This record gives sequence, C-alpha cells and structure tokens, in this order.
Amino acid sequence: MSARASGTTVAAEPCPDDGPVPLGAGPAGAGPDPDDLPDGLVVADETGRVICFNAAAARITAIDPNDALGRPLEKALPLQDIEGRRWWQLTDPYGGLAIRSGQPERNLLLGGREVLVCARYVRSRPTGPVRRLVVTLRGTEARRRTELSHAELIATVAHELRSPLTSVKGFTATLLQKWERFTDDQKRLMLETVDADANRVTRLIAELLDISRIDSGRLEVRRQRVDMVSAVRRHVQAQTTAGQLPDRFLIRMIEPLPDLWADPDKVDQVLGNLLENAVRHGAGTVTIEVGPVSSGSGAEGTSVTVSDEGPGIPEESMSRVFTRFWRGSKRGGTGLGLYIVKGIVEAHGGTITVGRAPAGGALFRFSLPVGTPAFMA
Repeated sequence: MSARASGTTVAAEPCPDDGPVPLGAGPAGAGPDPDDLPDGLVVADETGRVICFNAAAARITAIDPNDALGRPLEKALPLQDIEGRRWWQLTDPYGGLAIRSGQPERNLLLGGREVLVCARYVRSRPTGPVRRLVVTLRGTEARRRTELSHAELIATVAHELRSPLTSVKGFTATLLQKWERFTDDQKRLMLETVDADANRVTRLIAELLDISRIDSGRLEVRRQRVDMVSAVRRHVQAQTTAGQLPDRFLIRMIEPLPDLWADPDKVDQVLGNLLENAVRHGAGTVTIEVGPVSSGSGAEGTSVTVSDEGPGIPEESMSRVFTRFWRGSKRGGTGLGLYIVKGIVEAHGGTITVGRAPAGGALFRFSLPVGTPAFMA
C-alpha cells in the first residue's frame, strides 16, 4: 500500500486485507482524493504511524507532509491541550477503553498555533483494537470571526441600551424624589421622554429577537392580505408627523397590483426601515414606487422601490450593505436594520437589491411574491 500526502507517494506498511482502506488509497475512482477535502485529514494505522497527511492538514499545521508520513502520530502531530499536556498521552487512543469511538472536536495547540481537532477510532469490531485513527483538523479563523461578531453584537447592544435606560432611570428617579417641585408641563415632558426611550429599548429588543430567529431559520411569516399602497402612505404620513416636509416624499403607483399575502407587521418593519434610512442618510426627494412584478416562471408579486437624491452608497460598499453592523454614515443606528430587512424579505420568498438611483442617491428595491394565505398554508 502507499500513503498519500499532497500528491506525493510515500511507502508505508500494507493494510491488512480485512481492515479499512484509507481514503484515496483504493483503486482509481473508489473515492475522493484526500487533497480535495476542505478540512485537514491525518490517518494513522494500527501501529500509530501516519499513513495519510493531506494538503489541508499541511496548510493548517505548517508541517511538511514528507516529515509526517511514516512517523508515530504523537511525534508527527505533537498536539497539546490548553494546559500544555500532551494530548495523545492524555487520550491514549490505542491503549484506552475499547468502547471509545473517538474524541469530539476541541481546541488544541500545535507549535503555538490553535487548531480544532476531532478524532475517530476505527475498529474491526465494536470492542476490538484500533485499526485506523482518523483525525480531522480545522483552522480557528472562522470560529474567531463568529466569536468576534457575537462580541461586537453584545457591545453594540450594551451601548444602545445604556443611553435610553440611563435616561429612563434618571427621569423616573427625579420625578419620584421631587414630584411636587415640577409643573405639569415639566412632568409631561419628562414622562414623554421616558416613554420615547422605553420605545427605543423595545425596538432594540425586537431587533435582537429578529436576528436570533433569522440566524436560526425560525423567523415565522404569518400571511394576511396586505395593501402595499396604503402601507406606504401610512409610513410617509408617520414621517411627516415626525417633522418631515410632505413635499419631500413622492409616491408612484403602477396599477393594477396583484393581491399580496404577507406578514403585515414585517412588511411595516421593512418599509419603516427603508424610509428611515432614506430620510436619515439621504437627501432631496424620497421616491417610493410600488408596482407589479413577474418572474420568468410566471409567478406574480409586488415590487417596492425606495430611492433618494443624496450622495448614495459607494460602489465598494454595496456588497456589505445587508451585513451586520454596516452603517452608511456616522449618524447613529445599530447597523442591524438592513440585515433584518433582508432576512424578512427572504423569509417571504422575496428578493432585495441595492443600487444607485437616477438622481445619484441610494436605491433599494424589494419584491415579494403573491404568497399563500396563512389559513391555506
């Protein structure tokens, strides 16, 4: 038999006829080449000597495959746990309990670098001796990026919560201690501020719940009949009530529109976020266009386009618009809104894109299929 390593063939002890054959060592076409695997693969025979060391393992460990093949596993791959103990002596795969089937993935050290290691013990019978020891290796970069994203989310949430909660705490404490000293107008102003900050906390918590559901694929869509034109007008009215000039908004309708069945609360969330972004980060007239859309397969739906006349989004940033923590400017916000918008649209089976408006500003377009009513789903 020959041992494989990054295209190099090195002599090794033959495999017993009744034992398992290492990956890639069988006849041509019998299985994938070890070097085609995305994870590092190291295989040791029944004597504990390395017979397979693929290209990914060489990249992850920075060990030359020719230096590892034919050597005892504990010397070819000198792993240590976080406390500095030798992992192979600690686990004793060849001399330990015969009922063990392997080791779960864990973070180990190899020459000062961290690697994720998982091992499987291959036996000819359930409690027989180990005939093959198969080890998979992964780098820690992807996990570190995930951990960094989680840490950034926690830091963002803590920062966003601290400001309104400080305000709520300060005003309520002041009112409780000095209620008689304030006029009715002062009390109303303070209570309105507390109410607004409480609403801000509620929205942030709702965003966190949405992110959790989107990431886990558990975002529920409860479809009802949605009048998209009325929904758009309602959000424009909310913006003008909040102080925006009515002339700043232009609504265009292309009729007739198909009947749309979607989650009205989530559609409101999408429209509110896109309009707020256009008002906060854009400039000039905000144009909202609602019209029918049909795909090549004949499926119908409704398309909504929100554009402005501001500076727009740089070309190099468009691929990151719908990622977590992306912010179009330094005007506040958590950077989570567009990530949630994309998750909501895709949960409906729709699509959302970003581009440049004819007037130079940002242009967001999302399309939702007609959908099926909740009682018929």
